[in-house]
Amino acid sequence: MSTLIVKPVTNRREKKQFLHLPWSLYRDDPNWIPPLRMNQKELVGYARHPFYDNAEGQTFLAIADGKPAGRLLALVNRAHNERYRENRGFFGFFECIEDQEVANGLFDAAREWLAERGMQSIRGPANPSLNYECGLLVDGFDSPPTFMMTYNPPFYADLIEGYGFRKVEDMYAFYGHVDMIDTLDSKLRYIIEGAKERFDVKMRTLNKRRFREEVRMFLDIYNRSLLGTWGFVPLAAGEIEHMSASLRWLIIPELTTVAEVEGKQVAAVFGLLDYNHVIRQMDGRLFPLGFLTLLSKRRTIPKARIMAANVLPEFQKWGLGLLLLDELLPYSLKWGLREVEFSWVLESNHLSRSSLERGGAILQKTYRMYDIEL
Repeated sequence: MSTLIVKPVTNRREKKQFLHLPWSLYRDDPNWIPPLRMNQKELVGYARHPFYDNAEGQTFLAIADGKPAGRLLALVNRAHNERYRENRGFFGFFECIEDQEVANGLFDAAREWLAERGMQSIRGPANPSLNYECGLLVDGFDSPPTFMMTYNPPFYADLIEGYGFRKVEDMYAFYGHVDMIDTLDSKLRYIIEGAKERFDVKMRTLNKRRFREEVRMFLDIYNRSLLGTWGFVPLAAGEIEHMSASLRWLIIPELTTVAEVEGKQVAAVFGLLDYNHVIRQMDGRLFPLGFLTLLSKRRTIPKARIMAANVLPEFQKWGLGLLLLDELLPYSLKWGLREVEFSWVLESNHLSRSSLERGGAILQKTYRMYDIEL
């Protein structure tokens, strides 16, 4: 390579180059799904997003022979470091041509920027945190990602590991199909019935008339249920409000279930339709007409992603998660869904993994988080 420049993104032209780079890198890849453009602009810090109320980021662009060849976000997530008492930096939104020199230049720039801010290690990919999109796809390249899951070429793992990063945790995506229902482990039914009897659980779907409040309730259960989960940082109040507004038009009430015990909401599951094949048609543009397209074609989508099946800690390990999914099944079939992805599931979450495997779900994709010490 004759010339390589890695520079911090500072002006409007460079921001545009950063955001548009994936369209050139993936133009011949049939499995790539373009990101929602406005959402990506917010998540990299180019537009207002409450995540950055307690975080600081800097994007970098690699220019090889006069053309954009790679990009990277370096990030200090203060909420993470306060929670875990670490000085850990993060990287995200990594895209690169198949060239180790370009990748090294990007990571060197991020490393220097993070070291100047007192960081002692780097973790990623986080786009920009585990509450949004994260992980590098390392297995399962033969199909497109589902909604809000990452995608990348196989050689990205070589570039990241070639720099010295090492695996710290894997995350899994499991696949299910309606044809698998008849093959479910019969023991799961006993667990489900036992949970019903033990807690006298009342089940309901999301209340459309109190939609915004209900989404906040889902996210509150999400925050409280995951406190012991690897790498988890609760969503801040501003993030909950922002996410509630963003999900309002995407959540289908029939694909949600809330479990109540003695009038208290103790568990919830929600699925999102796999909007990705519609987003591909829109080329990631929600405006001016893309949003209407997204809503009008919802009934044509045969697949959903179960994003969260969360149970408050004091009610965990009693089968309430299985009960939630069992309650969700008839509504999903009535909607017309044929396929579902359960994602993501941590490698270290043995309870969820074993429940899905016993339920016949198939491990389809693996995503990886990496660490490196400074």
